[in-house]
Amino acid sequence: MEPTQVKFTSSEQGAFYKVLRKRVNQYFKDNNISRHANVQMVLKTIFMVALYIVPFILMLTFFESTGIILLMWILMGLGMAGIGLSVMHDANHNAYSKNQLVNTIMSKLLLPIGGSPVNWRIQHNVLHHTYTNVSGMDEDIDAGVLMRFSPSQKRRKGHRFQHIYAWFLYGFMTIMWFSTKDFVQLERYKKKDLLKTQDVTYRFMLISIICTKLFYVGTFFVLPLIFSSLPWYGVVGGYFLMHFIAGVTLGIIFQPAHVIPSSNFPVPDKTGNIETDWAVSQLMNTANFAQKSRWFSWYVGGLNFQVEHHLFPNICHIHYRKISHIVRDTAFEYNLPYYSYKTFADALLEHGRMLKRLGQKGVIPEPVEVE
Repeated sequence: MEPTQVKFTSSEQGAFYKVLRKRVNQYFKDNNISRHANVQMVLKTIFMVALYIVPFILMLTFFESTGIILLMWILMGLGMAGIGLSVMHDANHNAYSKNQLVNTIMSKLLLPIGGSPVNWRIQHNVLHHTYTNVSGMDEDIDAGVLMRFSPSQKRRKGHRFQHIYAWFLYGFMTIMWFSTKDFVQLERYKKKDLLKTQDVTYRFMLISIICTKLFYVGTFFVLPLIFSSLPWYGVVGGYFLMHFIAGVTLGIIFQPAHVIPSSNFPVPDKTGNIETDWAVSQLMNTANFAQKSRWFSWYVGGLNFQVEHHLFPNICHIHYRKISHIVRDTAFEYNLPYYSYKTFADALLEHGRMLKRLGQKGVIPEPVEVE
């Protein structure tokens, strides 16, 4: 189905989101604070960019030890994931700043880590946030034939092992991103007429992607081949290690928030309607984890507060902890779920269990309540 053919039906549950938005808006008004970034967010931005760029410079100009250079690649992987989770994510949601130019500039930090901001906004903002866990619409749960993330997707024999190999495949996420994914997405978004949502043409996007990919590969792969003290196979290994670490980090943060036993994976009827309110569907298909861990939350850009992020993507993540109490209390007031795992390990364990259930023959997982 095309995105315009799928819609959430309004219901009495719609009152929940109206009241919640009013309360969250009142929080910012009462405390006289902006819903965008603050000084702490700017400092975090500097840190994440430095975590990616400084090791790169050092390996080219200073370090010669194989072990230390590989450590630099590891730090770059953590920096790459950190930029994606904590900086460009907010910017592409226009949540980083009230100044659109600032958001545009910060969103382009996706370019030096190998991605396309335009494609990302279509996949993430337009599709994932609108149609969370709707198979055929939400590309975050569409991993082709290798993974089965939804009960409505076709099960294949190899899926019975997906709870084992999934963690390894996550490591290839950014490798596919910088090499083939942007081109495949561009063709798909052209056919689905989704490029107009970003006010760009196919020709412009194709040229832009080719040029930025050449710049990325030339800078972060070719330059180390020329200037690094490692032999070529060492550079290839380090480059792969960087991407693998970034991919695993991104995979284990995003997937346990949605592909979990409590998710109900809504299915549109023949007319394209989903019989629930949009905001309520977000509650049913999203979960938080490790909400009390401040350092963890700091690194992952507050995405352990996925419920708050999905309900208020235009609010900078530095505010999620505070407004989470408002979201939880309002959800309970309307007898709606508010799923949250106590620890990150709990979320990973439940994600693994869900992958195993989805891979079993004849098993159609039903939503399971989360305390």
